[in-house]
Amino acid sequence: MKHLAALPLVMLLLAAPAKADEPPSLMERGAKQFFEGLMQEMSPALEEMSKLMEEAGPALQDFLVQMGPKLRDVLDEVEDWSVYSAPEVLENGDIIIRRKPPVPEAAPQLPKLPDQPQIDL
Repeated sequence: MKHLAALPLVMLLLAAPAKADEPPSLMERGAKQFFEGLMQEMSPALEEMSKLMEEAGPALQDFLVQMGPKLRDVLDEVEDWSVYSAPEVLENGDIIIRRKPPVPEAAPQLPKLPDQPQIDL
């Protein structure tokens, strides 16, 4: 994870033209300091996230092994999810997904004609 945060800094340094005889410009030094500060600030959060993923990984894998085939069956059976409401959890713990009521199609509206006399031809 730390390598992911260092990637922008490496890209920035590689994209800068090589100047052996000139010191880095103020913009280059500022960008370098910015990315170093960003890496220092992000380091604790990234370490915490990697610990969380290590702990949650086996549980997620077990969930996918148990529920994956059942979820695949449900996804194969439902053709259009837009016709269903959000799932509801009942007091007894059951989860239901209700079908939305059908929306009646509106008749096409004709444009209104101005209130002017008609021209006889």
